[in-house]
Amino acid sequence: MIYQQKRLHYEVIGKGPAVLLVHGFGEDSSVWRNQRDALPGFQLILPDLPGSGSSEMIDDMSMEGLADSLLAILDQEQIDQCILIGHSMGGYVSLAFAEKYADRLNGLGLFHSTAFADSEAKIETRRKGIQFIQEYGAFAFLKTSTPNLFSPMTKANQNHLVEEQVQRSASFTDAALISYYESMIKRPDRTALLKLMTLPVLFIMGKHDTAVPLQDSLQQCHLPALSYVHILKESGHMGMLEQVTESNKYLLDYILDTSKIS
Repeated sequence: MIYQQKRLHYEVIGKGPAVLLVHGFGEDSSVWRNQRDALPGFQLILPDLPGSGSSEMIDDMSMEGLADSLLAILDQEQIDQCILIGHSMGGYVSLAFAEKYADRLNGLGLFHSTAFADSEAKIETRRKGIQFIQEYGAFAFLKTSTPNLFSPMTKANQNHLVEEQVQRSASFTDAALISYYESMIKRPDRTALLKLMTLPVLFIMGKHDTAVPLQDSLQQCHLPALSYVHILKESGHMGMLEQVTESNKYLLDYILDTSKIS
């Protein structure tokens, strides 16, 4: 579709209640490739966020601006409500969406993501990342950083997953990655939103996640009135690729339960 005079790409799979799966930083919708056929009876919507995959950057690349692009997709597909699940940065976008458009949601999932704002240490890491991208380029940055997203077990036993993810990130531009980092630095703490959440919230965490540490996730999963909490014991930050069977079970169980509640 054309959104704000820019190309916004997404895919719709299946029929039934809508489930919107939002990828993270340095990824596109293909990160959900193992979930495409694992959620029968639901309509899956898989967008490339602006600046990722086949979608062009838009003027407002803030978390709120990216959330508006998700709303445009729902409106285009004439979907009144959906279950929204975001991975990593996609979770930040999903939280911004929940804050602005709560009436469009039946459920919210944070997959290796957090409602906390960046710490000073995290901000400094992102700023160093921006400097690296400016000096060496987007692909060099992702080639260096992507392996750190996987657990030691995955790198030892399934290193092809790491290599494949690196290659899938080759098309990112410097401008897109820098804009994401700048927007993540600026995003507010949204733990208050979780406290007010009346919808069921899904948390999927990785025991070996260094991007969103398990301890941080555990500090927020009690905030909503109803939480579904799962820990992937052999995963880092990429559980949908590292532990496919477990991830799909947790997603399907949550989606089925949430559909009954709504």
